[in-house]
Amino acid sequence: MLITFKSKVAADVLMYQEHAKPLLDLLHKELARGVFTAEEMGGAIVTLEAHIAENKAQPGMENTAADEEDAFAVDQPSSAKVALSVRAYPLLEMLRAAYKEGAAVVWGV
Repeated sequence: MLITFKSKVAADVLMYQEHAKPLLDLLHKELARGVFTAEEMGGAIVTLEAHIAENKAQPGMENTAADEEDAFAVDQPSSAKVALSVRAYPLLEMLRAAYKEGAAVVWGV
């Protein structure tokens, strides 16, 4: 199932529920529906930035890219996994844009 994050100041950010859940858990938000208000945005941004920095500092947590040919092969399973910190980046950019403009970010509505 897809979760769509929306804001008036940024393009929609789509995530699979399984990828959005750890991020929303980290930010103490419900998966089904919710909102980041302008007042909450600063704390959410700091939390995500700290999480990303922590993951980059840990050995073996970086996202390693597979060869392009292998990454697009239909009949071969991909061995490269996308780190949660990489998946968090589009949401982080949306939160930054919304914070700058004083807008909210919502999902599940």
